Amino acid sequence: MTQLNLFEHVAGAYADTADGVLSNADLYPRVAQRAGIDPEALQSRETIGGSAGQNRLRHRIRWSQQVLKELGVLSRVAGRRGFWALSEAAGKKLRKARTGVKLVAFSTDLGAAIWGSNLDVMDGIDEPISLVFSSLPYLLRKPREYGGIADERQYVDFICKSIEPLLKNLAPGGSICLNLTADAYEPGLPAQSIYFERLVVDLRDRLGLWKMNDVIWEGSKPPGPTYWACVQHVQLCWAYEHILWLTPDPKRIAERVDNRRVLEPHTESHQRFVESGGYKQRASYGDGAHRHRPGGFSQPTAGRLPRNILKRGNRCADTLRYREDAQRLELPVHGAMMPLSVPDHFIRLLTEPGDLVVDHFGGTIKTGMAAEKLQRRWICIELMLEYIRAAAERFRGCAGFSIHPALNQVGRAIVPAHTAHGG
Repeated sequence: MTQLNLFEHVAGAYADTADGVLSNADLYPRVAQRAGIDPEALQSRETIGGSAGQNRLRHRIRWSQQVLKELGVLSRVAGRRGFWALSEAAGKKLRKARTGVKLVAFSTDLGAAIWGSNLDVMDGIDEPISLVFSSLPYLLRKPREYGGIADERQYVDFICKSIEPLLKNLAPGGSICLNLTADAYEPGLPAQSIYFERLVVDLRDRLGLWKMNDVIWEGSKPPGPTYWACVQHVQLCWAYEHILWLTPDPKRIAERVDNRRVLEPHTESHQRFVESGGYKQRASYGDGAHRHRPGGFSQPTAGRLPRNILKRGNRCADTLRYREDAQRLELPVHGAMMPLSVPDHFIRLLTEPGDLVVDHFGGTIKTGMAAEKLQRRWICIELMLEYIRAAAERFRGCAGFSIHPALNQVGRAIVPAHTAHGG
């Protein structure tokens, strides 16, 4: 019995009661029954941490109980010694999962969102991963509420260490896509940081990951860098972020990738050109490198091949729904979100229905929602309790949705406003 499963049974024992109240004396046998553990396991005694006469199972149950207390999910019942109860928690501060906590926060028939540190969770993934798609905490000189690392060498090391545990399960020809900022500057200078270049080299040298492409995501960005562009008028305003596409095996990438899955509509002018019969005469450009013959481009095609500049505005219905849910639950709203169309693009390009997609920095579970809609299986890991709790609301209409009873107590109690997912 792992601590992950025991943690779930402890939380579930409180949720099973009519009023959410349970004494410690009743808690122990209930947990043993839920977990299928022989009740005799509650009677044995041993030395734990130098203290003799301790019961290991009771010790582990109390540890889980204390974790739930730190979350604000459990609280002591005033005036009743040894009684604890489920309580509503609605904090404005973010709460991280303690080391060792790995809780399936919510799930659907296709995937699961796990609350915990990705370094604790990733070793438990034991099936082939077709795609890792993650928006990583950015290199920020002033970290945001959800975290961030200011030193670029430490940041590169942090990213490499977060990816390494996933490589053993990455399928042949599988891909890793990392959303990274292009708005990083040297401290006190208008010169851009070269962390991105350091990262690409380290990912190759340390982890054997080949750079397939640096896709530019051009979104709707506020003017920045504020000081160097708007105050000192030295720099140009940044307009994009990186989506770094990597693979450990470029020779086998063709087994999985097909750019015809992300064809874009032809422009009206191109359609008129095709309908008119294409090129009318022979032509040669660039010292013969490009040649056109009569009738070229006269046959209709399904669409135009995508370029490595992805133009997607930040605003989308899925983000608006997440914000509404977080506000109704009175939980902090995530400060950095991408539109659903970005992970959707890469999931369609790099995977097929039924493939497993993993996001080890889950945030508001955008990758999970995109995968769900595209009939891919998914696992998202998120460290911050409030983010994963608010994200769960968007999945309530998905087939097989289930939320852990302890997580359901986080935030102000609400009646779900949405019964189907959409984006």
